[in-house]
Amino acid sequence: MKPLEDIRIISLEQYGAGPFGSVHLADLGAEVIKIEDPSVGGDVGRYVPPYFTGEDSLFFETFNRNKKSISLDIKTPAGRAVFEDLVRNADAVYSNLRGDVPEKIGITYDQLKHLNPAIVCCSLTGFGMTGPRMKEPGYDYVLQGLAGWMELTGEPDGPPTKSGLSLVDFSGGYVAALSLMAGLHAAKRDGIGMDCDVSLYDTAMAMLTYPATWHLNAGYTPSRTSHSAHPSLVPFQAFEASDGWFVVGCAKEKFWKRLAEVLGHPEWAEEGSPYASFSGRNERREELIAELDAIFATNTVEHWLSLCYPAAIPCGPINDVEAALKDEHLIARNMLVETDHPRYGTVKQVASPVKVGAEVPDYVRAPQRNEHFTEVLTGVAGYDAERIAELRAAGAFGDVPAVEG
Repeated sequence: MKPLEDIRIISLEQYGAGPFGSVHLADLGAEVIKIEDPSVGGDVGRYVPPYFTGEDSLFFETFNRNKKSISLDIKTPAGRAVFEDLVRNADAVYSNLRGDVPEKIGITYDQLKHLNPAIVCCSLTGFGMTGPRMKEPGYDYVLQGLAGWMELTGEPDGPPTKSGLSLVDFSGGYVAALSLMAGLHAAKRDGIGMDCDVSLYDTAMAMLTYPATWHLNAGYTPSRTSHSAHPSLVPFQAFEASDGWFVVGCAKEKFWKRLAEVLGHPEWAEEGSPYASFSGRNERREELIAELDAIFATNTVEHWLSLCYPAAIPCGPINDVEAALKDEHLIARNMLVETDHPRYGTVKQVASPVKVGAEVPDYVRAPQRNEHFTEVLTGVAGYDAERIAELRAAGAFGDVPAVEG
């Protein structure tokens, strides 16, 4: 069996953060059943431009492989009845909505425990289910600004800068998946479920890590550094060679000694040199970086990497996305996968980095909306054709979607 093959998750997820968290669980074998609201065309991720046609988008494919889909309007009494029957036969209810919405729509533990005492209700929200901001929508860009990330990012004389990726969303997804698994472990052990109140805000603030600790305990004020330099380790940053950029970093004294030798200045690492220690290099950051800049500008990226790699000095090129996806190590790590798709033919994407055991996961494309209608209603809820017809007539499934499996 796959690691999570005995886990069933009913998911009211949408867009990026929530689906990103659950896709790793689905890759590990969890049965993730997406509840898609027929009144709004299902998960909004289906319609994210520029690469979408109809209800198929490459964005949606990225976050929803190995999952199942059913169209269900839980705002109707009939739809709510179906949802509750699914909860009775599930291990978890997972969502990413605004902080006040889980209670409003009745998906918290206190509202579902009468159906299933062991159910784990994981809510990934913008600001959490408590606190003065709980009703505010939370988006990655907003959170990067609010949590201080943008003020820390960019060149010293430039504007505050967002990360090139939605790191709050994706980190929040990971935290939600971790919280859900911890909740499931406790529920399996004790027979009692719980709420997992996860927020993008908490995630973003927690990721301030040691700069926050420095500030809270020593009054440290973070500031931007030129060329993405580490705030205290010197050198550890991007350098410009004659034909492009690369990163070299000396996180240990042994790496600095090796770099000094590679650059033809072994004396820089010898006792008595002002550059011999972490503290000395940090205190003389500007003059040392000026020396290194002048040296690295004399030759190519390939030249410098060809010297640093054999010396086991942490370093690497600054790739564009195309180059990153062609790296032979990516292939060797089984980090590129392909799935068959009725519209696209073949979809290529990056695999989950979560690896458990030696078995390589199987990958199935993201579901068409309502593709698993029959499978879920008969196999999970236990309905027969007559019951399904009654629920349809009562509006449980909205207008009949294009796909029913």
